[in-house]
Amino acid sequence: MTVLAGDTIVAIATAPGQGGIGIVRLSGPAAITIAESLCHCQLQPRHAHFTEFRAQGQIDPLDSGIAISFPGPHSFTGEDVVELQAHGGPVILDLLVKACCRLGARLARAGEYSERAYLNSKIDLAQAEAIADLISSSTEAAAITASRSLQGAFSHAIDTLNQVVIELRVYVEAAIDFPEEEVDFISQGQVAARLQKIREQLDKVTKSAQQGSLLREGMKLVIAGKPNAGKSSLLNALSGQDRAIVTPIEGTTRDVLIEQIQIDGMPLHIVDTAGLRDSNNPVEQEGIRRAWQQMETADRILLVVDSSNEQDLGADAFTLWPQIKSKMDNQVPITVIHNKCDLLERTPSLIEQDGQAIIELSAKLGDGIDLLREHLKQSMGYQGESSGLFSARRRHLDALSRAEHFLQQGELQLNTHGSAELLAEDLRQCQVCLGEITGEFTSDDLLGEIFSSFCIGK
Repeated sequence: MTVLAGDTIVAIATAPGQGGIGIVRLSGPAAITIAESLCHCQLQPRHAHFTEFRAQGQIDPLDSGIAISFPGPHSFTGEDVVELQAHGGPVILDLLVKACCRLGARLARAGEYSERAYLNSKIDLAQAEAIADLISSSTEAAAITASRSLQGAFSHAIDTLNQVVIELRVYVEAAIDFPEEEVDFISQGQVAARLQKIREQLDKVTKSAQQGSLLREGMKLVIAGKPNAGKSSLLNALSGQDRAIVTPIEGTTRDVLIEQIQIDGMPLHIVDTAGLRDSNNPVEQEGIRRAWQQMETADRILLVVDSSNEQDLGADAFTLWPQIKSKMDNQVPITVIHNKCDLLERTPSLIEQDGQAIIELSAKLGDGIDLLREHLKQSMGYQGESSGLFSARRRHLDALSRAEHFLQQGELQLNTHGSAELLAEDLRQCQVCLGEITGEFTSDDLLGEIFSSFCIGK
């Protein structure tokens, strides 16, 4: 696909605020003409020109800086691109953008540069998304995986996988179209063996994508429980900072408090909430309502229990707070934290009881926090090694999951019914799912949703 629009776009490509240097980027058929009108000189391709930027009809220059042109198709977007490097003041950069618009450019939409690069086949969709992921990386490991995806590691893995699916599909359809050749591919076991290899290859790619998704999105961890159970102390212990106010007074925490940390490179979004109890105080009621709201969208809930309360000690999550079942539709996993184990002179421990993890610790002293950190990594399937991983999004994982479903279904059709026609159709559907990741099969609505989340100027 190619961009058919004949318009030229302009935007500030550097971050908002003041800086030593700011960049205004032009892309489109009139990019070089507009830039040369501002610079009052002819721009040689890929040469840095130190010049003054003058708006049309004005004698005094707006600023002085560097202009570099990148004629298409050898540019990021595949179109003519010019970068104007000026002093990084917001007012100066805004004046440059307005001057470009008066000369015929229009303001770029969010993500439009990357969208044009994708539409002009300079990058595929997975690489385009990796650009946004690289910019928004919150950890070093997330940045490395996003960079690897931008360089094409994820796309290459998908293309390789797609190729073996296509080759098997061609083999199966050839056997269907030429039955006179009497190729009994089912009894020979070649198709079953090749299907198994494809599933193993897909599983390997999926595991790498899942780890990359964890590095990108992290884990939302909601701390909940009764008042004065030690929720805020647990937040402080996990973050290593005194972020939440801790007092012996029940109901100290009235609102949601969010802290972002990382465990061995995995981002962790910790949410401290108001104590869960019946209250007539409207302010506390609102805090409790927000607590339930956060719990519904959590990846995991830490239900904190005061170990010094004998009534609560040893009870499971649903006995401790029966409303969890009635208030929450989704099955969010719960880890029960028996806090204040130091008061009972108990050693920190982690046990599994009826499929539910129970951890004894002391948030105040920090004893057992390492047990909790390891439990969180294991519960999310995080391995801590970023080598060979690539950045992935939820839509990628969904596409990989559907591809696996069609492979399973095709294998079932082959082994149960010996149906080559149904197997061929399942292989085609698998191919479509994989193609969605790189953009080979993608709806315009999805493209609009993806690129609208990008920042302006990228």
